[in-house]
Amino acid sequence: MNIIDRKAAISAYKERKAPAGIYAIRLVPTGQTWVGRAGDLDKIQNRVWFTLQHGSHVSRSLQTVWNANRPEDFVLERLEEIDEELTGYLRDRTLKDRLIHWAFELGAETA
Repeated sequence: MNIIDRKAAISAYKERKAPAGIYAIRLVPTGQTWVGRAGDLDKIQNRVWFTLQHGSHVSRSLQTVWNANRPEDFVLERLEEIDEELTGYLRDRTLKDRLIHWAFELGAETA
């Protein structure tokens, strides 16, 4: 890859729209579920798995269950993407509202 291709790839990456939305983490054998919100659904699994593997996830219940099971017993699913045109306060408010909705709908804890 030459310098021009590299610069074009970096520029395209920076300009891409990150899909924000709601996700669920499920412990497959039991169906136990946690829901969370993310500013970038494309990257959330790597972030969540990293914090869980290092014992630093903010959800104590999810961390405890993760520690007692195998990583391959967990799946992360996208539940909903929000309108990419929403920004700032409207984006944050929508993510919070949809998180509450999905937690209630699935009987899940928040992650």
